[in-house]
Formats: sequence, structure tokens, C-alpha cells
Amino acid sequence: MEIPYTVKPRPDTGLYNAKVGIWLFLASEVILFGALFSAYILLRVGALDGVWPNIKNAWPHGLLNIPIGTFNTAVLITSSVTVVFAWAALKMNNFARFRICMVITIVCALGFLCIKSFEYNEKFTHYELRLKSGKAYTGHIEVNGKHPGFWDFGSIYNLARLETDKVEKVKFTADPPKAKPGEKHDESTPKHEVMEVATSDIAHLDAFIPRNHTFFAIYFLITALHGFHVLGGALVLAWFTFPGSKMWLTEPERFINRIEVGGLFWHFVDLVWIFLFPILYLL
Repeated sequence: MEIPYTVKPRPDTGLYNAKVGIWLFLASEVILFGALFSAYILLRVGALDGVWPNIKNAWPHGLLNIPIGTFNTAVLITSSVTVVFAWAALKMNNFARFRICMVITIVCALGFLCIKSFEYNEKFTHYELRLKSGKAYTGHIEVNGKHPGFWDFGSIYNLARLETDKVEKVKFTADPPKAKPGEKHDESTPKHEVMEVATSDIAHLDAFIPRNHTFFAIYFLITALHGFHVLGGALVLAWFTFPGSKMWLTEPERFINRIEVGGLFWHFVDLVWIFLFPILYLL
């Protein structure tokens, strides 16, 4: 039994079935990410003014690596272009060019995820330190000669973990003080201050992870959700490129439609990041 409207458009919608389905699916995705974007913007606008961590409840700003984020944006945009080239190659009956373009798309997707994991590692190795004296710092810690990181989640420390492990002192390398908005950084200020801090003097210690601040919670939630979309899309495109490409020999028009549908999802993933980048990195 042949499934109707897999190639020819439906008379009522003017679209074949898969295209109707992907647009309905993307509409639900817009609702999902739109709610998360709205939540982030409302929290950001309602946050206290001031430089974090000097002001406890101020919004952390300037913590994300803008050059790396910009490069990652370019990587994802490139993949969106190559997936269009792949679809166009099929329309010109050039399967070899299609496969080359799809491989480039998949490599860009995996590259995006690798770069994002590097950014995650930066957050898991960065710490906020507040002393009982009222002083606050950001920087890196060393506990018993170990540097906690993203790839060893069990080594992430907070004050409770230090007390449980009976750690008496930690080595803390503080970042330079942040300049207030509109002010230039004082070049005479030492770049890093290394100190040994007694656990008894610490009021708060935690990495830049979801439990530490609302900003980190929503940052990891949105970017991880987007990352899963990137991974899922890359797997589907990889299937079309290799084992699923057998359909090109038997039903070329239907295969072209499948690539178009996969490309629409990939463009959506790209578009979400284009909104994420300025909201998270620049706002």
C-alpha cells in the first residue's frame, strides 16, 4: 500500500505530509523556546544593578566568552548554508556533492558541540568565593592539589563539601576586579591574586553551575536543550547521508523531500542559537 502525499502536495494544504508535520512540530518548539527566552529576559530585566559578585544578588554579566560564542555562531550558520547546498545538489541530481555538503554540515554540528563543551568546562572550573568579612571574588580553586572541572563532576566543591571532606584551606586564584559599566579597567591592578583561604572564613563557595545562581541555571538549561537539538538533528542528517540514502536509488523525489524537512529543522536550530547568542552573551 502506497502512502499518499509523500511526494505530491495535498490539495487542501498545498504541502506534502512531512512538510505539514515539520511545521506543526516547529510551532511547538517555538512555544518551548519562547517561554524560556521570556523567562530569561524577565529575570534579567528585574535583576539588581551593580557588579557581580560585589553585589550578592546582581546579575552576572560578562562571564561568557564572546569571541568563542561568535565563532560558534559562525560554525552553526555555515552548517545551515551547507545543508541548503546539499538539498540543491539533489535537485540537480548530483548525489556526490550532496554527500560532501552533508558531511560538512555534520562536522560543523559536532564542532559546535565540542566548542560548547569547552565553554561548559570554563564554568565548572570557575568559582564564586564570598568571605565572612564581606569580600567577594571570582576565580579558580585548588583543593588538595586538584583543580575541579566539568569532566570530573564529582570534584565540584561548595562549602558543604569542604566541611564534609574536612578541608581546612583552599588555594584561590582570584580574577582581576571588574570595572563598573562605562568605566575602564585599571591596568595597574594585578591580573591575579593568589591566596590561601581557611574554610572557617568562607561564607559561600561554588562553581558557576546551576545551583549557584539563577543565571547559571537558565543558561545551562537553554544551551543544553539547544545542544540536544543539535545532536538529534546531526544524527538524523547523518542517517540520511549514509544508510538512509538508499532511498535515493528507489524514490529520489521522496528522498529530496526528506532532506528538505531535515533542513527545515536544522534551520530552526540555527535560528534559535542566533537568538540565544545576543540574549545570553551580550544582554
